[in-house]
Amino acid sequence: MRHKSAMCKICNYCEKWSPYFLSLLRVVIGVLILQHGGQKVFGFPVIGHGTAPPPLFSWPMGIAGILELVGGLLVLLGLFTRPAAFILSGQMAVAYFMVHFPQGWLPIHNRGELAVVYCFALLYFAMAGPGPWSLDGCRKCCATRPDEKETKMTNDKAPMTNQ
Repeated sequence: MRHKSAMCKICNYCEKWSPYFLSLLRVVIGVLILQHGGQKVFGFPVIGHGTAPPPLFSWPMGIAGILELVGGLLVLLGLFTRPAAFILSGQMAVAYFMVHFPQGWLPIHNRGELAVVYCFALLYFAMAGPGPWSLDGCRKCCATRPDEKETKMTNDKAPMTNQ
């Protein structure tokens, strides 16, 4: 019985902190994707021999860079997270099938593991939302002021009339 109580405490602790770790994961993924966009758009951060970035609106790398730069920033900040994450998730799926899949169908063989992880992490954010540490969460809290909440509650309790 005592062992079960300890497990309940662990579960309660995990449930309490889970939303905050969702926010933390979103920030980390946002920073990583933002770096990929920065490489494609600005050529920074430089890796290896420092190849020049592709033309800004070229297909597919220029467009991918813009999506990753803007979308990565939005995901990082937790602003318009669901649509940004959904679009980036689709972009990662396209990247996997255009770049990696032709080299073999297993991600471990075609070096596409990162694209697959990004794709599903972003799809999770599109479904789960940004978590409490986000500008979306801040917008939601600030959208209704306390006096508006009180008025709304009063109006919700009023009887409905047929018009």
